[in-house]
Amino acid sequence: MPKVKKSRTSPHSVGSASQSLSQSSSASSASKTTGSLLDPVKAYGQNFLKNPAIITSICQKAGIKPTDTVLEIGPGTGNLTVQLLPQCSSLKAIEYDPRMVREVTKRVEGTDEAAKLTVTQGDALKVAFPRFNVCVANVPYQISSGLVFKLLSHRPFFRCAVMMFQEEFALRLSARPGETLYCRLSVNTQLLARVDQLIKVGRNNFRPPPKVESRVVRISPRNPPPPVDFREWDGMVRLLFNRKNKTVFSVLNTKATYGLLQDNARSHAAFVGGEGAKEVDVRAVVKDVCEMEKYKDVRVTRLGVDELLGLLGEFNS
Repeated sequence: MPKVKKSRTSPHSVGSASQSLSQSSSASSASKTTGSLLDPVKAYGQNFLKNPAIITSICQKAGIKPTDTVLEIGPGTGNLTVQLLPQCSSLKAIEYDPRMVREVTKRVEGTDEAAKLTVTQGDALKVAFPRFNVCVANVPYQISSGLVFKLLSHRPFFRCAVMMFQEEFALRLSARPGETLYCRLSVNTQLLARVDQLIKVGRNNFRPPPKVESRVVRISPRNPPPPVDFREWDGMVRLLFNRKNKTVFSVLNTKATYGLLQDNARSHAAFVGGEGAKEVDVRAVVKDVCEMEKYKDVRVTRLGVDELLGLLGEFNS
């Protein structure tokens, strides 16, 4: 029976194979580490804008002046940051992800622009905003509404905010009376600001691509704001837009609504006139106002900001 020949492996070849395997493993680990450093985190709602042409367009639409302080919310890897810095006096960034704080800082380290940049790690809905002239933001869509109204309540006033939103949310901001997307968000935003649609951004311009299309809008606060108590205004708008396709009278003509309005009227009368103040018949008030020509048989969704301001004024008078 023939003998089986044993293959001999020299110590040198064994060492080379081990070294090669070790190097391959190290390279793989390094690759994974490097990848994880900049990989978007789904829980943070991260989608990084990667198209340079859109980034340049956003900077142009912001109309930044050399003397401006820019607030950037959610700088991510810094693709937008590095284009904003040469155009402004200083840039204050707020970033939730500590990895991205390190990354955006590292990108400008050692450059002439580094001294202009300040990065705060934290939640943009909780961190106090600094004074700024222009805001630029590509933020997680789940905080869009809260962020818009935090910006619009910020003082002192800023010139404008150029922001990336989910397409439907962006269109709601500027929706007009009678349109399908017209809602409470629309009227509250338009009461406090002018909204311009700027750019439509496809999903493939992001890493990773989100499930929906996006839009860039410019929000310019009204300065001075309208002379109205926003809590009172929002209370009325919330009540009306819960059933926006009904007429104003149909929305208000319910037992629950009359009870709420009667309680509010009593509180207001007591505050203004003391305990002896005359009680208001809210049913009569609602009927009188809703019988006015401009509100009679009109559906809530057809009322613009001016008509809603007039309605609030009628009830207050």
